[in-house]
Amino acid sequence: MYMTDNEKIWLATGSERVYLEPAMANRHGLIAGATGTGKTVTLKVVAESFSDMGIPTFIADIKGDISGMCREGCENKHIRRSIDTMGIENFTYTPYPVRFFDVYAQQGHPVRTTISDMGPVLLARLLGLNETQTGVLRIIFRIADDKQLLLLDLKDLRSMVQHVGDHANEYKLQYGNVSAQSLGAIQRALLTLEDEGGNIFFGEPALDIADWFDWDEDGRGVMNILECQTLFQHPLLYGTFLLWMLSELYEMLPEAGDLDKPKIAFFFDEAHLLFSDAPKALLEKVEQVVRLIRSKGVSVWFITQNPSDIPESVLSQIGNRVQHALRAYTPNEQKALRYAAKSFRVNPEFDTETVLQELATGEALVSVLDAKGVPGIVQRANILPPRSSMNAASEQDIRQAIFVSPLRDKYSETLDRESAYEIITEQRAEEEAEKAEAEAKAQAEKEAAAKAKEEEKKAKEEAKAKAEKEKAKAKKKKSSVLSKAASSTANTIGRELGKSIIRGIFGTWKR
Repeated sequence: MYMTDNEKIWLATGSERVYLEPAMANRHGLIAGATGTGKTVTLKVVAESFSDMGIPTFIADIKGDISGMCREGCENKHIRRSIDTMGIENFTYTPYPVRFFDVYAQQGHPVRTTISDMGPVLLARLLGLNETQTGVLRIIFRIADDKQLLLLDLKDLRSMVQHVGDHANEYKLQYGNVSAQSLGAIQRALLTLEDEGGNIFFGEPALDIADWFDWDEDGRGVMNILECQTLFQHPLLYGTFLLWMLSELYEMLPEAGDLDKPKIAFFFDEAHLLFSDAPKALLEKVEQVVRLIRSKGVSVWFITQNPSDIPESVLSQIGNRVQHALRAYTPNEQKALRYAAKSFRVNPEFDTETVLQELATGEALVSVLDAKGVPGIVQRANILPPRSSMNAASEQDIRQAIFVSPLRDKYSETLDRESAYEIITEQRAEEEAEKAEAEAKAQAEKEAAAKAKEEEKKAKEEAKAKAEKEKAKAKKKKSSVLSKAASSTANTIGRELGKSIIRGIFGTWKR
């Protein structure tokens, strides 16, 4: 246990021992340095010390070697030399209480969150949306909240986007204009995210950050290790997911003021990915969270290659710094080297910029806050060796840790309760049924009207035919009378004519 009688964390040894004040640990920390210079060892030593003090930790494990903390370390010449040269007494190797988490549910408990929990700001970054599209996404979330539609997974959000598009004119006056182009861009981005495996970690049961706060039977804080080897292949996803976890911590914890030690420590490996291509609005929120979360008892540690990877607004909030060796072969690297050197309080015994290029593996320039919060003069020192294993845990070790974990049953089965997708699908089915019924009714009315019109036409035609028939009959009757009269007249005339033309043989009228 790297602690003195007055409860300080023994972190490194140079010309003198360097101690980290537990009460100043929530002023956050930076572990920087080129690849292979010892950043992982420093992370392990700090995390082990926190665990020994009863402080739970969360650690993003990108290379897989952090997982070995569940096993005790073993002797080697490098560790033995450190033990002897630093005068470490009663050094013992020991395993630490570890719980494994994995977004892809291969090397740990599944880690899920819901669309609603992640919110529009982080989700917009994850989807790569521009400012206009982000505004539309905010409207979609607002409508879902107002209508109490839970957005749990990607199918919920896709349904919600379609629903807003179908009713855009109804929502326009209350929420603002929603363009079809923006909705289309969001739908395409969701398909891309799903192709990258995004549907795996959106759902329930969502990760409960409160589960990180646990201790073993000896009172040591549990180390919650997130396996990130696969997740890290999608840098934007990795950075966004860790930012969500930090924001969850911020929202969950109450104000605590100045504590004797942090409630929990949060370690971001490859921290530059948190800020790469992040919009200004998101950077401002990250800065705000980092600045305010210390008052809630959270110690945030950024692990990266160079301090310049971290925005100055965030870097200014970091009080404890461990800087391993830097390489400076290009003009940009030389500029970064000078930047790193100037971030320390000067030690008159050496030139910081020169020493940064001379440090051996396991050596570092260390500056921590004293009990009054004043940055200490930078010290050239060797980091203490870790007590847990330096190697990655075996698959058997990880499976055993998962099997005995009290969280196994809680996260093993996925849930799919009624949410936006089911409700909107049901509403759409009802709307389609009502529409079909209305169309059927309209069609029936149309057919009835057509039939009535046809019958009216037929009746008119029949009446016309009857009238014509009556007319023809009357005409025929009149014709018959006239014909009779004409026939009679004709007969009379005929007879008269007959009389007039009947003459005797000699030409006399024969009466």
